[in-house]
Amino acid sequence: MKTTWDLPLGVEEIKRILPHRYPFLLVDKITELEPMKRAVGYKMVTYNEPYFQGHFPEKPIMPGVLLIEAIAQVGGIMTLSGYEKPEELIPVLAGLEKAKFKKPVTPGSVLRIETTLVWQRMKAGKVHGEAFVDDELVAEVDILFALTSK
Repeated sequence: MKTTWDLPLGVEEIKRILPHRYPFLLVDKITELEPMKRAVGYKMVTYNEPYFQGHFPEKPIMPGVLLIEAIAQVGGIMTLSGYEKPEELIPVLAGLEKAKFKKPVTPGSVLRIETTLVWQRMKAGKVHGEAFVDDELVAEVDILFALTSK
């Protein structure tokens, strides 16, 4: 039996699904969700993000690794939604393929993140993710994941 959640999911609902917390929770809202198939989420990128203090003070840019992490978190919600007891599982990063960064992401941006499940066998799989700002592709990656028990 798959989990059903009322959309949109806000930060409080996301915190019940994912184990991440500030400053590493990088998803603010989930607006579309097809369990184990597809998800769309959003990250509001603000100047107050702690990483902008050092990356880079004169020209703040969201680090690429955090773009990938935001994509992975949306993919994690999509994957966990296919389980009866998602709160008992933690999705962990197992590998990356074909990561591409097309354009810098700066404070004030609204990231739209779209993920699709490429394949899953048992508790491992692959998610394809894309991040957009103003309908322009800024990053894409294939993420290999594993699900572990809490």
